[in-house]
Amino acid sequence: MDASTRWIDVQVADGSFGAYLALPRGGRGPGIVLIQEIFGVNAHIRSVCEQYAADGYIVLAPDIFWRREPRVELSYNEQDWKRAAALKQATDQQKALDDIAATIDALRAQPGVGPRVASIGYCFGGMLSYMTALGGKVDAAIAYYGGGIQERLERADRLAVPLQMHFGGRDSYIPPEAVKKIGTAFGEREEVEIHIYPEAEHGFNCSHRSTYHQRSAAEAHGHALLFLSEQL
Repeated sequence: MDASTRWIDVQVADGSFGAYLALPRGGRGPGIVLIQEIFGVNAHIRSVCEQYAADGYIVLAPDIFWRREPRVELSYNEQDWKRAAALKQATDQQKALDDIAATIDALRAQPGVGPRVASIGYCFGGMLSYMTALGGKVDAAIAYYGGGIQERLERADRLAVPLQMHFGGRDSYIPPEAVKKIGTAFGEREEVEIHIYPEAEHGFNCSHRSTYHQRSAAEAHGHALLFLSEQL
């Protein structure tokens, strides 16, 4: 990847945590806070950060699980799935959102970051990206297969920033009726995009998983880049 990377520290009221920073060539561009799956800021998430940095964005990915296992890096085997699920279960959602807000502030303070910032999240991070958008802390948001969004629609009418969502048509964790419920909640709002990839399963963007679907990942990335170019 044509990007330089390093970890930085982000300060919050109860301590500090690491966040993975990826810079584009030239070190200038719009900002993206990229929010992990339940597997930590692992090799996959770091590669996605570097991909967006190569696309011209300054990207910062916070370590959401730092209070339990700082910089935990899990794979996608059965044993790590169990650890990941336990870490997610033990995570205080509000504290995670507060950490993301602090990460956004840290990103905006980085040299070369443009005036507008987006969040992008995957799976658990997709839901957190959606919640971050509701909080109005970012200028735009993207959620990939955000599990649980369908259960958090009571404030959908308060969304004040553009939102793009991606779902797999064969996702066993987010069934079609859940995606339909999300679509109904946002109605015909032009600033909300929902893209469905008929052949894709959950996690289709992750090349480290057996559910990776290259065509759907490529299409989704194209949609995301167009969205970001328009909003940032």
